Amino acid sequence: MESAKAVANDIARAPYRRAPRTSIYGALQFAKPLFDASGYGGVRRVIDVSGDGVNNMGPPVTLMRDDVLNAGITINGLPIMLDRGNSFGMFGMQFEHLDIYYEDCVIGGPGSFVVGIKERAQFKDATRTKLVLEIAGHTPEPKAKPAQARVPRVYCS
Repeated sequence: MESAKAVANDIARAPYRRAPRTSIYGALQFAKPLFDASGYGGVRRVIDVSGDGVNNMGPPVTLMRDDVLNAGITINGLPIMLDRGNSFGMFGMQFEHLDIYYEDCVIGGPGSFVVGIKERAQFKDATRTKLVLEIAGHTPEPKAKPAQARVPRVYCS
């Protein structure tokens, strides 16, 4: 419990930065080697990706996603899709279907899932739900996708 509180305090003290660019590719590239360098051999290896935008900096996210998946690491997602009025994202507009982008372009591996946040009031419960599912080793029921949806429904590059 003390270590969890220490982590929470570290997160609370971290400075908040907002940038117009997002590199999910870079985040996955950074996180992948941390498993082998940690000195621990866990039963599961999972990277959590949370964000409010698409990969719009660096190489296509699918290249690093596939590299991470080939290393036996699962990627789960928490896309944050809050309506921010005049805030602009990809190409001068917010990315309307960030949850679908995460499903098709970011997550993968056994039991991978997305828990999206569309309203500020959902933030706490969605984050808790995602962490409990991962820690308990459970996953939400997968959504049925039509066979033609095997190709991305959104532009991943």
